[in-house]
Amino acid sequence: MESRKIVIEGINPADLFGINNINLKHLKTFFPKLSILSRGNMVIIDGEQELIDAFEAKFELIQQHFNTYNVLSLNNIDNLMLENGASLISNGQDDEILVHGTSGNKIKARTVNQKKMVQAVLDHDMVFAVGPAGTGKTYTAVALAVRALKAKEVKRIVLTRPAVEAGENLGFLPGDLKEKLDPYLMPLYDALRDMIPSDKLANMIEMGIIEIAPLAFMRGRTLDKAFVILDEAQNTTTLQMKMFLTRMGMTAKFVITGDMTQVDLPHRQKSGLNFALEILEGIDEIAIIRLGKSDIIRHKLITKIIDAFENAEAKSALD
Repeated sequence: MESRKIVIEGINPADLFGINNINLKHLKTFFPKLSILSRGNMVIIDGEQELIDAFEAKFELIQQHFNTYNVLSLNNIDNLMLENGASLISNGQDDEILVHGTSGNKIKARTVNQKKMVQAVLDHDMVFAVGPAGTGKTYTAVALAVRALKAKEVKRIVLTRPAVEAGENLGFLPGDLKEKLDPYLMPLYDALRDMIPSDKLANMIEMGIIEIAPLAFMRGRTLDKAFVILDEAQNTTTLQMKMFLTRMGMTAKFVITGDMTQVDLPHRQKSGLNFALEILEGIDEIAIIRLGKSDIIRHKLITKIIDAFENAEAKSALD
């Protein structure tokens, strides 16, 4: 007889085991000769070593399935308990799917340039993705980060933005620094909530597996074994951009996104993103993906709005 403890990491046991532990109870029926108990985020198994090994292998598949699809049903457990249960997870994957959303939707690159961005991140450790609003730069980057975390290619995700006030004054907002900055970082939270259940996301943020912070908080750090996204990079100064890019550790992925038509820096101050694009263009290890109006996947009016603004700005420049 042997006793073994399995620690559940990165998953809320209540979600995994289901209402009234229905999933755990169903799992137990496949191992009637084992004593299987749950204690918080731990599963305690007593029985013969060979049976415990078999249970641990299947339990790993169940966690993998939940991490991938954000759902676990009794039917899923039945399929995973089959001899070819492991192949069911891989065979059920569409190569184009980045992650499965919390509502069961399949999140994938939807335009030519978004697909180029996905491939660029697979092939390069540093990728710049620039283009107008609505082209899916940030959303695609966050999906790639979540996929890398779930695949255990990285140990954490770091999402950051320069705290430039786009026509607003953060100092007049109520609350402490975090409460002032959270609304500004909301687009990053929104993308994550589409891909990770809210309670699990809160737990991952609390544990530091996912970090969302203003760019100033990156100074002096080395970001390693992480998928790092700098969003709204057009609002960095050249010094801030240099500081950020030199935070890169040996085993990190860096994705920098921005829109050069929405620079909120003081007049005549050069954008760090624009400067970086100029001087880094010829480095083979760095990919630069330029998205355009054909990649806009928001409301169809967005393209017309961008066209109207561009035409008005061009006319104003001629006057």
